Amino acid sequence: MKISTGSGDRGRTSLFSGERVRKDDMRLEAAGDLDELNAVIGCLSAGLPAAAAELKPELGTVQADLFSIGAWLSLSRTSPAAELLAPLDPARTGRLEKAIARMEGALPELRSFLLPGGGAAAGWAHLARTVCRRTERRVVRLFDLRPEDPPAALHEAVRYLNRLSDYFFLLARTLNRLEGIEEIPWRKEA
Repeated sequence: MKISTGSGDRGRTSLFSGERVRKDDMRLEAAGDLDELNAVIGCLSAGLPAAAAELKPELGTVQADLFSIGAWLSLSRTSPAAELLAPLDPARTGRLEKAIARMEGALPELRSFLLPGGGAAAGWAHLARTVCRRTERRVVRLFDLRPEDPPAALHEAVRYLNRLSDYFFLLARTLNRLEGIEEIPWRKEA
């Protein structure tokens, strides 16, 4: 696959469906946020402490899911290319919910807001959470501005992204706990 084709030099690019659009098309904005999130997850995975190495396959599955969501973002509802993609299975979201329950059950009860941070891996998880929230907002905006366009499969993507940000919050807490790093509660200044 050739990486540099020059076909985008005039500010237009092709979607998965073959449709040519401006590079600032809202579908590309959402796909770009997904790509950024995927890159942050790659950094998080690369920086996992040894005590959390078993999470790498779980993070790899999330990355693959994000590629699937990106493919759906690159289609219009009527695109024949939609037949080439597997539908977004609600079981993907269910898998996240199980991971959330697993982590939440092993953590002390949350009694206040927490300042993002702690160890390096937890910091990457917090960054992933914030990029995920932005991505979710972008996909929701896509629905609001172009309700005729996004395929129905993307409604499951919104559910997935909503759970994924919760997953990253709990992952940050889990990583800090595994590394013996104390969480820092937010305290309102007097």
